[in-house]
Amino acid sequence: MSASLPAVSSSPRLLAGLLFAAYSALSVNRHRQMRSTGYDLGIFEQAVRSYAHLRPPIADLKGPGFNLLGDHFHPVIILAAPFYRIFPSPITLLVLQAALLALSAVPVTRLAIEFCGHRAGVCLGLAYGLSWGIQQAVVFDFHEVAFAVPLLARSVELLARRSWRAAAGWALPLLLVKEDQAFIVAAIGAYIFWRGRRGLGALVAAVAVEVGALAVVIIIPAFNPHHSYPYGKTAGSISSLPVPVTKEETVLALLAPTLFFALRSPLVLIAAPSLLARFWTSSPNLWGTRFHYNAVLMPIVFIAFADGLARMRASDRVVLLRAARVAPILALLGAMSVPQPLRSVLDPASWRVPEQVRTAEALLRTIPDGTDVAAANRVAPQLTGRCRVFRFLSEPTPRFRPEWVVTTGAPYEQSMIADLPSLGYRVAARATGITVYRRTVAVRLPPGGLRRPLRRA
Repeated sequence: MSASLPAVSSSPRLLAGLLFAAYSALSVNRHRQMRSTGYDLGIFEQAVRSYAHLRPPIADLKGPGFNLLGDHFHPVIILAAPFYRIFPSPITLLVLQAALLALSAVPVTRLAIEFCGHRAGVCLGLAYGLSWGIQQAVVFDFHEVAFAVPLLARSVELLARRSWRAAAGWALPLLLVKEDQAFIVAAIGAYIFWRGRRGLGALVAAVAVEVGALAVVIIIPAFNPHHSYPYGKTAGSISSLPVPVTKEETVLALLAPTLFFALRSPLVLIAAPSLLARFWTSSPNLWGTRFHYNAVLMPIVFIAFADGLARMRASDRVVLLRAARVAPILALLGAMSVPQPLRSVLDPASWRVPEQVRTAEALLRTIPDGTDVAAANRVAPQLTGRCRVFRFLSEPTPRFRPEWVVTTGAPYEQSMIADLPSLGYRVAARATGITVYRRTVAVRLPPGGLRRPLRRA
């Protein structure tokens, strides 16, 4: 018995190490193939780069001189600055995100092993690591929510263990990750209140509401150029908005990886306020299963899965006992059978950098370090580490004309590309779908401006 303890205790860390390698390989390889984007990897690199040099988090891709605290309240990203100062590259952020997401598998797997046994617990932990919500976060560049996932996993693990004060202590830092994490922290406080620690639960919920309101009403507007919360207009009413299939599909997709056994644990209710807040908005991007929005819900759902299985194993009903034994294996088989981005890591062809990408990289190297560039979304993160990069389409304008412009020729860029000659730009280089323009002509605007207004896609 004692000989098996080291293997049991080391399994969560070994699993996290494997996931870290897989996540890093996937995201870094996508960046090498120019599949990362300015929205949002380039934006976060600009902010972290500013922090690393002890400056405010300016992200010029959001607008010249835009302070990113005027977009979201995420002071936690300053923790990435020391790593970026040592390794100044967007790859640093991708690897850091991979580490944070992989780290979240440790508390999930550890609790699952304790509640369900070693083999079942490892299967459940691996199913979590391969879950679609985590993989979608890995494949969509870098986001601040990566810091929330391990914090939340640890907090919900402690809730399952009834360690109320420790769970609260791990939950409160979520308020520094992003303003919408207040919904989850308030839910954790409500859960603690419901389970009997009323004073502690009420305090956690009150702090979540106050910090969330402070961020949305005061802090973000103070840094925003329009002195408002930029996402307030996306709010709607559940009763006034039609409930499309995507919302229902998202709920099913969250529960299906657990074979719906997560519903046997009250811990799953912690995910409800955050999910309802997303459904409340009028932005379809927040309703579905794409992007990074569901990553923070995965630890909740899978820890509820482990807790639900433990409740089933304590039952005297044979059908529940048998279901609890096979559920983790079935969950793992299900996670492995669903086509997901991590599969590409096993494909040798996916590791080859296309020749057109190498040509594009050589083309971008003709742009000197430290210069101002208006770059297309797919090109921006290739330049943010060494240039001041703006968003092509928003810039250039008659009043602000960066020295360089890089376009990809996408259909939505065509109207703006047609305006470049009138702004004094000429083609400097062109290859493989990428065109580099340089401002070489001084433009004297007539008193009424350009004869026709600049078109925007």
